[in-house]
Amino acid sequence: MADLQDELDSPAEAGADDERAARTHDVRPVPSPTDDRRTPEPAPEPLEPELRDALERAEALLGTHPVADGYSGLPGALRELPWYDLELGDSGLETDLPRLRAGRVGMQFWSLQMPDAEPDGDRAVSSALEQLDLVKHVVARYPDGLRVARDASETTDARNCGRIATLIGPASARAIGDSLGALRSLHTLGLSSLTLTGTSWAGADGLSTFGEEVVREMNRLGVLADLSGASEATAYRVLAVSKAPALWTRSGARALREHPANLSDELLASVGAAKGLCLVPLTADRTGPKLGDVADHLEHVRRVAGAECVGISGMYDTRSGHPGELTDASRYPRLVAELFRRGWSEAEVMALTWGNVQRVLRGADFTARAARERRGASTATIGRLDG
Repeated sequence: MADLQDELDSPAEAGADDERAARTHDVRPVPSPTDDRRTPEPAPEPLEPELRDALERAEALLGTHPVADGYSGLPGALRELPWYDLELGDSGLETDLPRLRAGRVGMQFWSLQMPDAEPDGDRAVSSALEQLDLVKHVVARYPDGLRVARDASETTDARNCGRIATLIGPASARAIGDSLGALRSLHTLGLSSLTLTGTSWAGADGLSTFGEEVVREMNRLGVLADLSGASEATAYRVLAVSKAPALWTRSGARALREHPANLSDELLASVGAAKGLCLVPLTADRTGPKLGDVADHLEHVRRVAGAECVGISGMYDTRSGHPGELTDASRYPRLVAELFRRGWSEAEVMALTWGNVQRVLRGADFTARAARERRGASTATIGRLDG
């Protein structure tokens, strides 16, 4: 018996072994250049005390009022990848779940945009359906991180459950194939926003009669009108016809940087008067190559359109270049910190990151409920209205 007891570890020795085992299991491999497709850990940066304080303040605010990102190109990027893992992290993307969490993102619009060379008609409709199907499969694959949402209440529920709300859209107007029935079908499948440009009924000359009927049907359904890239004639006509707020999902200020998608001060003032929303993109071509350039656009839009009419659009995974300090979806706290350094109040930042998008979503939902009480589904066709 004594011999057997000698073979057993004493309690102290057993505890030491447990500690050694725990230390062994706690060791995590350091990502190296040979770790295929894994998102590398960001290198620590020395921070000035003022910036460190601003970042801490930004992190605290974004914990309760996260970023509502107005435009993500992730569906198109994923279609081109043979393999991806959004939970592990993917160096082939600018967006994955670790970076979204680090960036304090609570909601994203996932675009279903098609290349300009994409054919119209049935091919355009099928392309949109394929991307919409992909979005649903991706979200279903990561239920602990993502959740499809349609309106303000569902986005809030997703945030409260620790999920990132995924709104499907904007889609190209070509996706509906000049058919209100196709618009309704896409909405039933989850489409939340439609970009009104590049069609015969929403072009350089503005909206045609059928185009106006499309806007009214979008109001009835609760589908938001996205006017980024639309002609000013179309934009002004949508602001006149639509009873719901309109979006510009990726537009800066033309007064600061000349770009076809950026808005003139006159149009920005109209956006403010109509209580629309201009989501400023974090891209080098539209807002500039530096973080300060993006902040300048945000301040300009806030000054001209109003603090409740400005938001943020990351435009990650769209093949657009980004300012050096905003290279991926984890960098939103750095932008918010810059705004705090410029004197933005917490109320203004809360509206910018989360509140303004929620206001527009609530407005679209309210308009849809009221419109459905007044009218049924439109049976109009482009042939009958535009000839």
